[in-house]
Amino acid sequence: MSTVTISAQDINKLRQMTGAGMMDCRKALTETNGDFEAAIDWLRKQGQKVAAKRSDREAKEGVVIARTTSDNKTGIVVCVSCETDFVSKNADFVAFAQSIADAAVKSDVKTIDELNNADVNGSKVADLVNDKLASIGEKIGVTKFERIDAAYVASYIHGANRIGVLVGFNKDAGEAGKDIAMQIAAMNPVAVDADSVPADVVAREKDIALEQIRQDPKMSGKPADMLDKIATGKLNAFFKESTLTAQAFVKDGSKTVGDYLKGIDKDLKVTEFKRVAVGG
Repeated sequence: MSTVTISAQDINKLRQMTGAGMMDCRKALTETNGDFEAAIDWLRKQGQKVAAKRSDREAKEGVVIARTTSDNKTGIVVCVSCETDFVSKNADFVAFAQSIADAAVKSDVKTIDELNNADVNGSKVADLVNDKLASIGEKIGVTKFERIDAAYVASYIHGANRIGVLVGFNKDAGEAGKDIAMQIAAMNPVAVDADSVPADVVAREKDIALEQIRQDPKMSGKPADMLDKIATGKLNAFFKESTLTAQAFVKDGSKTVGDYLKGIDKDLKVTEFKRVAVGG
């Protein structure tokens, strides 16, 4: 029995993260001693459809900026967070975030710490953030930084600076770069292909699939190898839905992203991608 007190605030937080009902969220948190990640898995094991929870809630509000170098060999994406959409939609705040992204490119920074120490007109980014905090009266900061170095990097900003995407390719992708970046913004894949899905994610999805099958009364008494085969089928469905090259191409659902890329250039491949979003 759980010894952790589950508050109404905790329940509401899980509801916001998953879209599940209040009583289900209370039960999930109770069963998992208040562990939010475990509670999400518990809900999924009960067969519930749970809202995507990947990287969309890095900050309550803010601005995401994606930039590439002039030669398209390097791309950066930053999230400058704030507390309210009133500030995030302010033109001055957007320009402030853009200046930080420009500093990241100009100074060739590789980490968020390097970015905070980067120079903007003689001042460190960290100092400018503190000055901006004092002037607007909200907690702000550079909360996310990603970088890609590749033969060709495409960038894309979606939804009034709500989502920023970088895509690395093995060669010049031209207009296809933007198409793939838009796909990633819209469909939020977990990896480029099935082979690049982290092993812990594969194990987790397989475990959830098996638990869903075991809870199906029709599966009671079925041999373990049959259950495992069905779980593998569910895992393959996960790969098709959640990996970039296997997804249906948003601009033409009759083909996959992989098919689209082959149609552009049979040797064109995505090497990696980064997607940063501000969640509400």
